[in-house]
Amino acid sequence: MAPLSSSPAAARKVFPPRRRPSPPPPHRKFRSMEDIMRTAKYAVTERDDYSRVVCCKCGSGEDSDEILLCDRCDDGYHMLCLRPIVVRVPIGSWYCPSCSRNRPVKRFSQTKVIDFFRIQKCANSEKCISPQDTRKRRRRSGTLVLHKKRRRRILPFSPTEEPARRLEQMGSLASALTALRMEFSDQLTYMQGMTPRSANQAEFENGGMQVLSKEDTETLEQCRTMYKRGECPPLLVVFDSCEGYTVEADGPIKDMTLIAEYTGDVDYIVNRENDDCDSMMTLLLAKDPSKSLVICPDKRGNIARFINGINNHTPDGRKKQNLKCVRYNVNGECQVLLVATRDIAKGERLYYDYNGYEHEYPTHHFI
Repeated sequence: MAPLSSSPAAARKVFPPRRRPSPPPPHRKFRSMEDIMRTAKYAVTERDDYSRVVCCKCGSGEDSDEILLCDRCDDGYHMLCLRPIVVRVPIGSWYCPSCSRNRPVKRFSQTKVIDFFRIQKCANSEKCISPQDTRKRRRRSGTLVLHKKRRRRILPFSPTEEPARRLEQMGSLASALTALRMEFSDQLTYMQGMTPRSANQAEFENGGMQVLSKEDTETLEQCRTMYKRGECPPLLVVFDSCEGYTVEADGPIKDMTLIAEYTGDVDYIVNRENDDCDSMMTLLLAKDPSKSLVICPDKRGNIARFINGINNHTPDGRKKQNLKCVRYNVNGECQVLLVATRDIAKGERLYYDYNGYEHEYPTHHFI
């Protein structure tokens, strides 16, 4: 499923904020301009002529309206020269690959990670076993019965065995959320003044929406329960100089594994038509456009916020894509799930298609 706007926004030139040297203390006398520049805490020479900016990648100054300027060093880069390509003007400050390579990232201690995600501690390990785990044990212990070949089921993720490593994985997510001033939320949120929960009805979907089966719904609930216990998917949020925050596998992930539910604040599409957030996800496409909904992970969200969308119309995009983003009817409400479409190796980054076609849903090709 594609975000609200998958087409690149009109590129425009980004001018860095004009920074001026701090005024010298009134009690000190400076003898020369060199003395002032040497003593000033922030001595930055302003660039008045931006028409001479050239791209540090290709060396060309053509298409100046598509050149991004670093907010730290003022170097310019064409949006199409960056790797990966920047499809829209970044929100807020933007740093070039050289300046962002050594960008400090806040780290969380184990205690802070537990508090950040409100991990539930169990004194008795038997109490931490979910009802789904119990039912699976009972089924396995029974008589072996041969069944007809059925459609593929969504699998729960397999968390890393070492608790300390799991805390590091969740710590990387906490650091990224904190850097963007976001709160962690592993479910759709309905804020006052936006969209009421009653507006999220799968029956409003134009053309209908595929229903998540009972078994797959149990898998979704099982994954939510594991997350509350601090058992997260084997994923790391890392910072890349070109892609920004992105997600990579910290262990092998099997095909058809549930990676995450796309979460955030739910709002009407009409309220977000002029929103620059590049992470909005379509939730409901109603017959009445005024009732269509989107997920906005700009204030609240989970690891799905940092998984990159790619253009699968290109050979490189098709090769990188390893997730499918699908909308489901879950107990009468619309929800968006990210599921692995093939086996994913440790160290591989996660990508889903942001150019998915609306008329493919509901789909019988995915499952």
